[in-house]
Amino acid sequence: MSGTDLSIGLSAVIVSVTDEVPHVLTVDRAEAGEEHRHALPFGPLDPAGDRTLELGLRGWVRQQTGLELGYVEQLYTFGDRDRIVSASVGGRVISVAYLALMRESDAELGRQAEWNDVYSFLRWEDWRRGRPSVIDERIAPALGQWVMNGPPEEQRDRRERVEITFGLGRSQWDGERVLERYELLYEAGLVPEAGASHSDALGTRAMALDHRRILATALARLRGKLKYRPLVFEVMPPEFTLLQLQKVVEALSGVRLHKQNFRRLVDRGGLVEGTGRVDARTGGRPAELFRFRREVVRERPSPGVGLPSLRSV
Repeated sequence: MSGTDLSIGLSAVIVSVTDEVPHVLTVDRAEAGEEHRHALPFGPLDPAGDRTLELGLRGWVRQQTGLELGYVEQLYTFGDRDRIVSASVGGRVISVAYLALMRESDAELGRQAEWNDVYSFLRWEDWRRGRPSVIDERIAPALGQWVMNGPPEEQRDRRERVEITFGLGRSQWDGERVLERYELLYEAGLVPEAGASHSDALGTRAMALDHRRILATALARLRGKLKYRPLVFEVMPPEFTLLQLQKVVEALSGVRLHKQNFRRLVDRGGLVEGTGRVDARTGGRPAELFRFRREVVRERPSPGVGLPSLRSV
C-alpha cells in the first residue's frame, strides 16, 4: 500500500457490566514493537466480500473473540491522518467504529480476548465513591502546568477549558464530556498515546493506536443515551431486581443515584414490570424480580432510565 492509499477499517467497542464493573472487550495486539497491547476488536473491510459494514464488523468480532454480537449501533468514523502507525499498514486508514452491548455471562471468549474494566483505561471517569483522587493529585496539577506553559494569549482559554472539562473551579462535573476530557489530556501530552514520557503518569492503562479515544467516544455516547433509550437492558439478565438495575446504571454513568428517585423514575416511565417472583439471594428481605417492558419502545418516544439527582457520597 502506498502512502496515498486509503483503506477502511472496522472497530467494535463491546461493553458489558458484571458485579458493578463496566467491562470492555479487548484483544491482544502483538505486533512487533507495539508497546500497548490492549486493542478493540478490529479489522479491514472487505469491499468485495462484506455486503454491509456491520456484517463485516460482526465477522471480525467472531474471528477475534468467538462472540456473536447482539445489539450494535454505529458510533463514529475516525479518519485523522497518521492515526495508525504500523509496519504492516501504510497510507491512510479510516475506521468506522461501532458500539455493542451484551451480557458478559453469554460470552465464551477466544484465546486472545479478555474483558477489562473500562475505568482502568479512563480512571478519572468513575465518581461512584466521590471525586477520583487522580484528578486532584495528578490531572489538575499537570493541566495547570500546561496552562502556564501556553502562550500568554492562550492561557485564559486553556484554563477555562480545563475547568469546564474536568469540573474544576466553579464548574460542575458533566459525565458526558468523556471524549473532551481524553482529548484534552492528549493535547496536553499526558497520555502515552500522545508520546508522553511516562506511560503511568495518570495511573491508567493505555490502548493500542487510537482505541482509547474510540472507547471514550463510546462511553460518552452510552452515558448520553441512558437518558432517552433503554440501552441498559441490553446488559441486564432477563430478570433482575431494581437494585441490580440501579447498580448497572451507576456503573455505566460513573455516579451514585438516589435510590427512591431512581425507582420512582423507572416506575413512572413504565420501563419494567414485576414477574411475581422474588430473589432470595439478596442477603436480607427477598427482593421482587422485574423484567424489561419492551412495549415501552412503542408507547414513548424517549424511554430511557434517566439520571435522577445524585446521591451524596
